Amino acid sequence: MSTMNRQILLASRPTGEPGTDNFKLVSTPVPAVADGQVLVRNHYLSLDPYMRGRMNEGKSYATPQPLNEVMIGGTVGEVVESRNAHFAVGDKVVGMGGWQEYQLVDASQRGVLQKVDTTHVPLSAYLGAVGMPGVTGWYGLAKIIDPKPGETVVVSAASGAVGGAVGQLAKVRGARAVGIAGGADKCRYVVEELGFDACIDYKQHGDVKSLSAALKAECPDGIDGYFENVGGMILDAVMHRANPFSRVAMCGMIAGYNGEPIPMSAPQLILVNRMKIEGFIVSEHMAVWPEALKELGTLVATGKLKYRESVAQGLESAPEAFLGLLKGRNFGKQLVKLI
Repeated sequence: MSTMNRQILLASRPTGEPGTDNFKLVSTPVPAVADGQVLVRNHYLSLDPYMRGRMNEGKSYATPQPLNEVMIGGTVGEVVESRNAHFAVGDKVVGMGGWQEYQLVDASQRGVLQKVDTTHVPLSAYLGAVGMPGVTGWYGLAKIIDPKPGETVVVSAASGAVGGAVGQLAKVRGARAVGIAGGADKCRYVVEELGFDACIDYKQHGDVKSLSAALKAECPDGIDGYFENVGGMILDAVMHRANPFSRVAMCGMIAGYNGEPIPMSAPQLILVNRMKIEGFIVSEHMAVWPEALKELGTLVATGKLKYRESVAQGLESAPEAFLGLLKGRNFGKQLVKLI
């Protein structure tokens, strides 16, 4: 009997909000391993907001997810068969295996599979704090916001995998970190466990004026840096409290992932405050990944960078967990445990 590989494909493109009917679970035999190839049993699958944009057909920074193919996604796992001299059975690896239990990799291509050391860093962390989300937070903070000691950095979606790293890295650099998150539990976690100076529950504020007043209270010296994951009302409120020469790292706009317009109420503040606003895609900055991962890995290994994971069980749970992520139901990094 050949080993079967369960996979989740994108069956149709969503119109507006996606649903479980946009996905399809299939089983196919695991192919034979050829010279130069490696077979990996995926242990964890990463779910990330960027996947929503890839489901659309429209123009974006990345090519759309093809229909009836395995959903894209980062994975960590273990080599179970190898015909490549660089990888041995038992090696722990990180790659882009997608929503499936096994992946067959042409390991001779540089960068498609990376060996990782799990002595001091848990395997799952390579999909979060010491993976793409961590590096995303690191790049936006270190290379765009570049906070000076004593400055104030605000982070939206502060309890998430990216936002949580940003605030902690800001504290390491001597800045003041103020989070914005949804719900009292998430705000408590951001302050008490991640060490932010304050966190604002946006669900307690129905309009820009109310949220802006809360930001004024928690950021009495204004806002010098803002890490943007959301857009909409939150961005508008931050703009009203931004200092001259403040810097904004534009990472995500989850408020518009289903095609909703995201107007900005006072773009003139960009000019008035001489603000620097820069969007970035972390995969376009591979040259800085080693520097970022060295800092992130050291901080995680020494317990100085905290993170939380929401773990769904089994491949079949991935669509529901992904839809929950888009609605903010996850707490920290959203993973699917496959083994």
